[in-house]
Amino acid sequence: MTLLQIIFAEVPGGLVMTGQLLLSLSILVFVHELGHFLAAKAFGMRVDKFYVFFDFGGKKIFSITKGETEYGLGWFPLGGYVKIAGMIDESMDKEQMNTEPQDWEFRSKPAWQRFIVMIGGVVMNVILGVIIYAFWLNQYQERYIPVAEMQEGVYAHELARDLGFETGDRVVAVNGSTPERYKDITPLKIYFGGEITVERDGEIKDVKIPGDLFKQIKEPLFSPLYEKVVVQRVFEGSNAEKGNLEVGDVIKGVDGKETTNFASFGELLRSHSGKSTTIAVNRGGELVTLNVDVPEEGKIGFESNVTTDTEKYPMKDYTWGSSLRYGSREAFATFVTQVIGFGKLLRGKIPVRDSVQSPVGIATIFGSVWDWSKFWLLTAMISIVLAFMNILPIPALDGGHIVFIGIEMITGKPVSETVIEKAQVVGMVFLLTLMVLVVGNDILKLFGI
Repeated sequence: MTLLQIIFAEVPGGLVMTGQLLLSLSILVFVHELGHFLAAKAFGMRVDKFYVFFDFGGKKIFSITKGETEYGLGWFPLGGYVKIAGMIDESMDKEQMNTEPQDWEFRSKPAWQRFIVMIGGVVMNVILGVIIYAFWLNQYQERYIPVAEMQEGVYAHELARDLGFETGDRVVAVNGSTPERYKDITPLKIYFGGEITVERDGEIKDVKIPGDLFKQIKEPLFSPLYEKVVVQRVFEGSNAEKGNLEVGDVIKGVDGKETTNFASFGELLRSHSGKSTTIAVNRGGELVTLNVDVPEEGKIGFESNVTTDTEKYPMKDYTWGSSLRYGSREAFATFVTQVIGFGKLLRGKIPVRDSVQSPVGIATIFGSVWDWSKFWLLTAMISIVLAFMNILPIPALDGGHIVFIGIEMITGKPVSETVIEKAQVVGMVFLLTLMVLVVGNDILKLFGI
């Protein structure tokens, strides 16, 4: 266990969720604002403040002044800011804007320099997302199944079978591209529609994926045909315990039928809901048959560790080079998925309540157990999501500033400061109102409302 995992081992789940969320946001906000800061300094702009989290009301956890810049940690953990002299921003410092422009101010610099300063935060979030994805693949995934090694095809779950797939199908293309890794056969964007090409009994078949598949997803479309399912924990008083299932048992079959992965085991077990059946396990090299009563919900009460059967699938290691390449793909796929999802949200095809989450909802995704693999994966995803959200053309966001600079670059005339100030106020009111509604929605969800 790592030091943080040991420290949080006895901490209530809610605090662990909060701790993970705050650490993730701290990293992401710092890197985002660093992008603005470095670009501003590179062009000779004076930076008055660099804050991680907001210091509303002048209240802060700590601050230190070095040179012309005050660096600090605010108390309100839903963002941060870099206050650049001569720029209309969250501070709404009208006094400074009423003075004569100085060479070191934002407003005195060429439009292309101001554009780079404003896009700097988004660029840094994208770069960070790529780096974290690459790190996560290399350090936590370590290896992957090459699709070329899956000659016997994949296991098709119930939803996949409803779409027209069959167990044993060998995926040869996704939206016209040849997948390299097993993970690539179901990229995020496929759940918003597309086409998967499979080889079945020597014939090539194209299976259309509907655009609303994301609404139906409760489990993956596919699983590797061969997995090792090892009992990790048996719940006290459960039917698994009553049937003498033990930690370390390797699941081999149900009711005399072989199961080669967790999905096939689960489906066979559910087919005996409300009945008694037998489960075959490998216990210390011996095949043992257990009699188990299966409740109506089809679960007997144990946790398992499911890993790829490396005897069936020769695995390939992630090198730092391949990790960076695939990490870039993961980041791009996350961004594209955000674009597609946002488009469907605007067209009313996705319920707003189910698709937008506040930090309260995000904290619950992190979970009550400190898992570094999950932490870094979610942080990478959130970094890309923040990049997308900040590029939206909403006043008070980076995208709003970029729109005004873009208008100036096209027309040759800057947008008046009065218009920008009013738009900034409208944007801030809109974002704060949206945040209140989203937080309220997530709180209601916690209570099942």
